[in-house]
Parts: sequence; C-alpha cells; structure tokens
Amino acid sequence: MVDVMLLDIAKLPTAENSAIHLHPSDNVAIARVAIAPGTELLVDGVRLVTVEAIPPGHKLALRSIAPGEMVERYGQGIGRARAAIEPGWHVHTHNLAFEELQPAYEFPSGDIAPPVRKSAPSFLGYVREDGRVGTRNYIAVVAASNCAAHTAELIAQSYHTETLPPNVDGVVAFPHGEGCGHAFGPDVDQLRRTLSGVLAHPNVSAAVVLGLGCEVNQIDHYLGSQAPAAGRLAGLTLQSSGGTRGATEAARREIGRFLERAGEERRTEAPASKIVLGLNCGGSDSFSGITANPALGYCSDLLAEIGGTAVLAETPEIFGAEHLLVKRARNREVAEKLLGVIRDYKRYLSRFEGSFDDNPTPGNKAGGLSNILEKSLGAVAKGGTSPLIEVYQYAEAVTAPGFVFMNTPGYDPPSLAGLGAGGCNLIAFTTGRGSAIGFPTIPVLKIATNSDTFRRMRDNMDVNAGRIADGEATVQTVGREIFDLLLEVASGRRTCAEQMGHQEFVPWRIGPVM
Repeated sequence: MVDVMLLDIAKLPTAENSAIHLHPSDNVAIARVAIAPGTELLVDGVRLVTVEAIPPGHKLALRSIAPGEMVERYGQGIGRARAAIEPGWHVHTHNLAFEELQPAYEFPSGDIAPPVRKSAPSFLGYVREDGRVGTRNYIAVVAASNCAAHTAELIAQSYHTETLPPNVDGVVAFPHGEGCGHAFGPDVDQLRRTLSGVLAHPNVSAAVVLGLGCEVNQIDHYLGSQAPAAGRLAGLTLQSSGGTRGATEAARREIGRFLERAGEERRTEAPASKIVLGLNCGGSDSFSGITANPALGYCSDLLAEIGGTAVLAETPEIFGAEHLLVKRARNREVAEKLLGVIRDYKRYLSRFEGSFDDNPTPGNKAGGLSNILEKSLGAVAKGGTSPLIEVYQYAEAVTAPGFVFMNTPGYDPPSLAGLGAGGCNLIAFTTGRGSAIGFPTIPVLKIATNSDTFRRMRDNMDVNAGRIADGEATVQTVGREIFDLLLEVASGRRTCAEQMGHQEFVPWRIGPVM
C-alpha cells in the first residue's frame, strides 16, 4: 500500500492534487474534493479529463479498464469491471462488480518476534487487585435480562441528581434486550461471557447484577467462582425484592456500600503498557483508509512497542484483507485461528442467506466505498504494521500484549460490547459519515476521517484526521496526536461521547428467539 504519510497535498485543489493515487499499480485514483465534469487532472504524470462528476472520496479511472479486468486500490484487487471503463469515468457500484477473491496466503514459516518493548510513558489510573488498570471508576448496574432492563435504568437514574464522591465517575446501567427466550448453548454462553466481562471490568469499581428471577440467564451464574473480587458484586431479582420499587431500594442499599469504598480509591501512576485499546470504525467512507485508519494504525504500533495492547475487531470488515493479516501473524497457529474465525462467520451468514458484501451500508457507499473488499482494505489499517499476536473469540478476555484480533460483528454497538467485555479500557473509533456511539463505562475517542464531518459533528468528534487529506498534517503526526490524547483520556479527560452522555450497550445475539 502507498505510504499515505508522504502525500504532499496543498489545501486548494489543483490539477495535481485533486485526486489521490494510493499505489503505483492502482488503475483508479480517489477524488480528494468534488470534481466537476470536464476537469483536467494530472495524477502521477497521467493527464486526463473527467467525463462525469466525481464526488469526494469516490474513484475515477486513470486508464482504460476492459470488461472483467480487475480494478485495483491500495495495490489490491477490489472487484472486476462490469463493462468497459474509460479514463476520467466515475468507478463505483454501477460499473464495479463484487467478487469473492481467493487470495494466496503467505503463512509465517516460524515465530515472528513481537516488537522490542520500549520504555512506556505513564497515565493516572485505578489499579485493580488482578493487576489491570482502570481508566474510569464506575458502579455498574447490569441487567441479566430485558425483564430487568427498565429497573436497572431507574436505579442508575436515581443517582443523576446526587453528588457522588469525587473519585466516582458515576452509577451507570447496562440495559439490553437479551437474557431470555434463548436456547441453552453457544448463545447463552456468549451472553454470559459478555455480561461477566462487563461486571469484572477494570473500569468498574463494583457492580449489581439484576434479574427478574425466572429468566434463562439466572443471576446465580455471576455470583459463583467467576465473580469479581469479594465485596465488589451484589445480585438481586425483582421477584424476590418486592418488584421494581423494592429492587430499586435494595440495589441502592448495596450501591451505598460500594460508593463508600469507591470514593476512597485514587488514581495512581501506571505504565501505558496497561492500556488495552479497542479499535473500531463506523460510518466509514473512502477517506477512512487514507486518513483516520492509517493514523490509528500508527498509534496502535506505538502502543504495541511499549507492551500495550491494540485490539482490532469486526470480522466482516477484514474479509478480503485477511491475507494481509495472515502474513503478519506471529505463527502459523495464529494465522489459522484467524482464517477459522472467517470460515465460521461465513457459515453463520449462510444460515441467513447472507454475504460479507451485505456489510457496506448506504452511507458507506455514498462515501465512496463500493464493496466489502474495498472497505476491509481500508479498515485493517487501524491495526498498523505490528505482528498479529493472538486471535480472540467475542467477549473473550484479552490477555496478550501487542496487536491482536477479536471476532465481532461489523455492527458497531455489539462490536463495542465485545471489546468492552474483553477488557478494553479505552476505545478509539474512526468515522467518515459520522457516528455518535459511546459505551457506559469506557471512554470512546472519535476520530473523523474528513474535515467536513469533523466540522458538521463537532460536538461528537475528538480528532480531525481529515487534516491529512487537506495537506495540513501527516499520518504520523495525527497518529502521535491520537496516542497522546489517549493518555490524557486514560488519566481522566472526558471524550466528546462521554460529554454527550452516550452509553450504548448491545450484546451480540447469535441464536434464535425461543
């Protein structure tokens, strides 16, 4: 792929800078700005005139492309021409066909050594008994099922007007629509793994797990040997506590005890190697793979170098780019685990007659992404260039340092739920079209891929990576800015999503409703 950080782009559009050529072998370029029909361009020595309007982020042909010929972006195939395409034409879904390609995988022949660990900067966090470090200090009220969701919200809301101890970030609810009507097996197991990860999260000082009493997902599961440290978890049900009011009062008694101890906890200095950073993208556009995702990838490499952890997610959005991750896998076993995740996800989709190419949304396509191959090639850039150390299932506890992968859906709310349950204490989220999602207990840093979205959604965006396409910053500069800002957020600085009160939580349901 092209080293985007070396692009020299003046802010005012000219014939030489209105389109970005990402790789020498690419037969398309990306419009940096809106390009009118009849505009003369000079792209890497190729002079052409646009035949039709090219919206920002969309592709234009640099040379003649024959029917059935491969269209390339990032030096990779993204589909075949449906019909003849001439220089200066708009290349998009109308003339570019999706094709499930069969890449040749380059498996590692031995063990790739992780980066040599460098000295780490520090942040101020909450050190937990198990050695993990929280970036926030919450009391969580987690519903075991939808039947307890409303009461969980009432309990949390009852603290909105109360003054909490200064070291407590809040009392937050985890309502959701699951927990009953499930078939016992993988679906219930996954929900329990997700909620267990939320209850025992390093950003949670203590928690209440709240059930109705008769649901499939009984609270007894969370009160056994897998429960958080003694004195940090209470369980109760509406049916045994006198209903909604009785359960609210009982929960408040437990939380009063939790708040007293949480108020005594203090932020202390901890190495940045204790950061477990979830990587996610949502509302992606064509600039995602040019600006924000490579910048976040640079940040991911900085984190891996100091022994921290960067967790790439969204299995549908590595499809078509998995060969790039296989080549970077620590060993053959890790590579095979990654491919196994993709095979399993493909079987999951086939049960519903779905395809990975169902993933790009109308917004993705309006932003210039024609199919899942193009989207994935830009999405994997969030993982930087470090070796792929491990592959985790959804909501599985992340324990390895370095760059890792977690199997999650491409749909943002359940993806964030899996990352959160896995122990991520920070999340970095790139967006092109604009996303406002957050998480109840984890700071979510928003990185805009283009300056227009940053300006239009200023209250939701923390970083403007669009400056890279504007010619005002490099990938390295913005990547370092993200890294430094994450350290500030880890120490208590609130993200835009936190300031706006975004607390979305949606577990991934994989089974039928009974």
